[in-house]
Order: sequence, then structure tokens, then C-alpha cells
Amino acid sequence: MLRGEFWRHFDFWLLGAVILANAFGVAMIRSAIAGNETLLPQINRQILYAGIGLVVVIVATILDYRYWSSLSRVLYFGTMLFLIILFLSGIARFGAARWFEVGTILIQPGEIAKLAIIIALADYFARSQDARRDWFWIAKSLLIAFGLMIWILLQPNLSTTIVIMVIWVAMVWVNGLQIKHLAAIIAAGLGVVLIGFPFLQDYQQQRVLTFFFPDPNVRHGATYNVLQALIALGSGGWFGKGYSQGSQTQLRFMKVRHTDFIFSVIGEEFGLIGAVLTIALLLFIIFRCLRAARLARDTFGSMLAYGVAILIFFQSAVNIAVNLNLIPVTGLPLPFISYGGSGLLSLMLGIGLVESVAVRHKPLEFK
Repeated sequence: MLRGEFWRHFDFWLLGAVILANAFGVAMIRSAIAGNETLLPQINRQILYAGIGLVVVIVATILDYRYWSSLSRVLYFGTMLFLIILFLSGIARFGAARWFEVGTILIQPGEIAKLAIIIALADYFARSQDARRDWFWIAKSLLIAFGLMIWILLQPNLSTTIVIMVIWVAMVWVNGLQIKHLAAIIAAGLGVVLIGFPFLQDYQQQRVLTFFFPDPNVRHGATYNVLQALIALGSGGWFGKGYSQGSQTQLRFMKVRHTDFIFSVIGEEFGLIGAVLTIALLLFIIFRCLRAARLARDTFGSMLAYGVAILIFFQSAVNIAVNLNLIPVTGLPLPFISYGGSGLLSLMLGIGLVESVAVRHKPLEFK
């Protein structure tokens, strides 16, 4: 049985911030879909996902994070199998096959893949600490990321593919990537973007083109959604219009307002102050993950916590940037706040891994 010392190192600040973000997310989802009887069941579902997620955090904390090192290959190839099956027989929604349908629940393996990549790369970098930081070392890590990334790209799911690439670059960088190698990778990445653009799906190309050449008269699609999001954010002022009082939200001018554009709902109803506090809450969660990475007793634990921090940071930054019309629409949710079962549970498992690293940053005693 674990002694009380085990929980002394538990990061209650991190868990408290995550619970607060979940509770705030449920409240904002309720406001965003108010009056829409079709979407109303999603409120209770999100509460259920958050409750299950809390259990996942506790269980993952109790389980020694080092067990995930031995399970990394099973998780990696298991996730790959699900992605292949999804590619062959998945349900197409919004032009892409990304979900398995189990009753009324949609399971998105791409969300699990993000954590599988973090665990697999953490295991690789822990095992190759003494390896030369050359192209062979880089290529092996890229091959790990590419093994899952290719099946996600074929769905097609470009946003999750980009997330995995960012996680890979960040993790390989912190493990000793040289500047000359980084420059070559960036150049190669830009080349892939230019060459690959004509091969994107029509809706993906349209999102990019409408970002650079917007048509303010459009009454549908990504351009319309972004314009409504900007109106919502601008009309919120300093303190907002009040909870469930936002006109763009309540009159349903904004589409997917409970997922992609929930940050605009926050800005409209709670103003600049509410938006800044939301960003501060997410930054605090990221900071606590980085703290666990710094205190970790080994490379594997450090890379786990660091990878989760990168995942939360990048998805938060992209979602907020989309709402501010700084980048093209991507479809990435706001972590812990946007509606979504698979995404939330994956993030909660990530937080559990971080907590497992945090509580074991010093030798433990057992009865």
C-alpha cells in the first residue's frame, strides 16, 4: 500500500486547474448550444466525459509511468491497427473518415494517436540518450511519428497530422537537435507544403485560399464562421455581454460554436478579461506540466510531461489563433473547454501521466 508520502508530491494545483477548465468548458458548452434541442444531450455527455476523465487521471497517477515504456510498442501498433481499420471502414463526416461510431458515441483514434506518439517518442529518446545526434538518429524518430501520421493524413485529417509533426519537432529539438538540422527540416517542411498543396482536399484548399483572399459577402463556410467569431469577440468589449447573453452565440450566427469557436463565445460573453483569464488558465496548466518535466527522475518521464505540455500548448494556440483570424481554420478544439469525448479523455490521460511523473520525482517508500 502506498504511504501518504506518495500523494504529498501530487500536483493538486494542476488537477485543480484542469477541473476548473472542465467545469468552465461545460458551462460554456451549455451557453453555446442553449435552445438547440438536438445538441442539448451533449452537455450531459461532456459532464460524463469529464467525470470519467477524472477517474482516468487518478488511475494513471497510481500506475507507475515507467510501465508505459514497456507498453509503448503495444500502444503504438494497436493505435496503428485502429487507424488502418478506420481508413478502410470509417464513417465519413465533414468529408473525412475520422470516427468509429459506437451507439451514439463517436471514438476518434486520431486523438489517441497523439498520446501514443508522445509515449513512443519518449521511449525512443530515453533509449537513445547516448546516440550521436546525426541524421540517422533524427530519421528513426521521424519514422516513429510517420508510422501513425500517414494513416491520419489519409483520413484525411491534416490538423492532427500537423499536431503530431509539431510534437515530433519539439521533442527532437529538446533532445539535442542541431541548428543546421533544424534549418534543413524547416526548409523541407516548407517544400512539402508547397508541393503538397495541390493534393489537398478541396475544402482544405478552400480554407487556405479564403484566409488569404477572404470574401466578406460569403454567407457560409470557413470565411463566414471566422467573420462571425470576430464580430463576437469585438462586441464583447472589456467585460462581455454576460453569460448566455451573447447575440452572435444565442442567435446562432456562429457555427460549431461549442467546438472550434468556443473561444469566441467566451470573448463575447465575458469580454477581453474573460478571454485573458481563459488563456492564463491554460498557460498555468502548461506551466505545471513543464514543471513536472523539469523535476522528472529520468528522461522518459521528462519527455512524457514535456510532450503533453507541447500538445496542450499547440492546440490552445492554434484554436485561439483561428478565432482571431491569424491562421486558416483547422478544426482543432480548445483543450479541456471545447466539446469532445475522445479529445478530452486523451488529454485527461495525458494529465494523469504528468501527475504520475510528478509524484515519483523522488524515491518512494512502500509498506
